[in-house]
Amino acid sequence: MRILHTSDWHLGQHFMGKTREQEHRLFLDWLLNTVKEHRVDAVIIAGDVFDTGVPPSYARTAYNQFIVDLQRAGDGRCQLVVLGGNHDSVATLHESKSLLSCLNTVVVGGAGQDPEQQVMVLNDREGQPGAVLCAVPYIRPRDVLASRAGDSGEDKQQALLTAMTEHYRAVYQHAERQAELLKVPVVATGHLTTVGGKLSESVREIYIGTLSAFPASAFPPASYIALGHLHRGQKVSDHDHIRYSGSPIPLSFDECSAGKQVLLVDFVGDRLEAITELDIPLFRRLASLSGDIESLKAQLQSIADEKAADDLNPWVEIQVDDKSWINDLQSVIEAFTAELPVEVLRVRRKRQQAAATLALEERETLAELQVEDVFTRRLQIAELDEKSSEKLTGAFRELVAELEDEKLLGEVIEHKSSKVSQEEKPV
Repeated sequence: MRILHTSDWHLGQHFMGKTREQEHRLFLDWLLNTVKEHRVDAVIIAGDVFDTGVPPSYARTAYNQFIVDLQRAGDGRCQLVVLGGNHDSVATLHESKSLLSCLNTVVVGGAGQDPEQQVMVLNDREGQPGAVLCAVPYIRPRDVLASRAGDSGEDKQQALLTAMTEHYRAVYQHAERQAELLKVPVVATGHLTTVGGKLSESVREIYIGTLSAFPASAFPPASYIALGHLHRGQKVSDHDHIRYSGSPIPLSFDECSAGKQVLLVDFVGDRLEAITELDIPLFRRLASLSGDIESLKAQLQSIADEKAADDLNPWVEIQVDDKSWINDLQSVIEAFTAELPVEVLRVRRKRQQAAATLALEERETLAELQVEDVFTRRLQIAELDEKSSEKLTGAFRELVAELEDEKLLGEVIEHKSSKVSQEEKPV
């Protein structure tokens, strides 16, 4: 039995105003070829299929088209299990649940009250039982826990941990009975943060204020546990059989140095035989650069030179560490990259430089600065894109104009009042 474990597709994500449609399309094409090449029996998506509960139309289309194409790639014998994540809407996933069941696809959007409904048999390509799956999606606290007034934060944390552990235990018990009869392994899933897991910028905390992480010891003794939510592929607490596949594309700049993967999990009889990490091609490079202007120009040129002809244009964030003050930094960077196959999405000044600049302004007197000078300098320090800067500048100028009008009106009133007072003075 061969299972492919993937997760955290985040179809429909917009990254600093940019769509990820092209990258997702290339990944799904690659994944279909991988399923065909490695003769995969079942694909498990361990949550966060979509980036939002109401995904854009292209994301829904890509999802549905993948399911149709998977049946061709798998010769009609590759099963698909789709699990809901914290970004997914249960209603959105379930709206096509019955229809997709006709395409060898099982959708489990949320944790229901009946544990047995989350247990299913996965067949191999010959139609024989290959594993029993505990299909546990993202567990929302309300799915397993009744809120009680007066509980302390520690009480709530312990109650949620106990409820989630009990939910896994109940589902596993049903699966274990079937697995023993069929003489096949038990595979479990989950979409959560585990103790010791490595997070990244794009990972949303999902149990803020109650349970921040789930201990590996609380999982049932399944042969393999396929997890989603963390975007870096990793083992959990050195347990080789408890794995995060990670996201298929980098979803934040701090993931740009981490390779992306899917996991092939092979079983022989009821025994875990091997776990193989398959590297996903990098369809678009994300790079985080730092240095002075000349150094940054050299780094940007290097990225442009390394880009293959068929790669998507790299996306770059820049942190400028330059002792000299540069007005309109955004325009300087844009001018240099205008002819390069590189897109700069964010430009920031190093924090120390920003602090020094503010300190310099504090030593200057108001007599030396115009109101708009102060605003412009502060705006250049802020981490804003050009569109946001233009909006703020427009709003600032309108406000200044209104204040000047009010000041002028006040001066007129004060002048008239003074004149009237003088005229009313007795001679």
